Amino acid sequence: MTSAGTLLVEVRGIVEAPVERVAGLLLHVRPGPVGRDNCFPFAEHGGTLTGGPDRFVLAAPGHSMTVEVGRDLLAAQGGWWWRGEYRLAPDPAGTLLVHQVRNVAERLRWGVPLANGFFRRLGPQTRDGFAALLDRVGAELGCPVRLLDKR
Repeated sequence: MTSAGTLLVEVRGIVEAPVERVAGLLLHVRPGPVGRDNCFPFAEHGGTLTGGPDRFVLAAPGHSMTVEVGRDLLAAQGGWWWRGEYRLAPDPAGTLLVHQVRNVAERLRWGVPLANGFFRRLGPQTRDGFAALLDRVGAELGCPVRLLDKR
């Protein structure tokens, strides 16, 4: 799977656990309710997944999104422009986790910055959400984590 759209924000962190262990947590996606054991990054989001094995629809209160899972990737796409990707890679300290937010609007691409306050808040909100996810991953796997991209 290749990345789509224009990169808007990227944040990175280290999970001090082997990639296989981190992938087992973050990339485990199957039909059914989202939770600690299914589509972990969206566990607090809630909803139900249908489809599979590589492409799902996550239906949550008020909206739905497409979720794609690959060997080292979990991607979610919803609305007219937003795509979030989580990628895993080996790192000497364990696992490098990279989160990217992309603009995948096919029409009205110019409107995305307007809709998001010219992205003044997108970077800090993405970083804060990613930091919270890193903390949840560390707690679940019982290992240290650290955010590489500080404010």
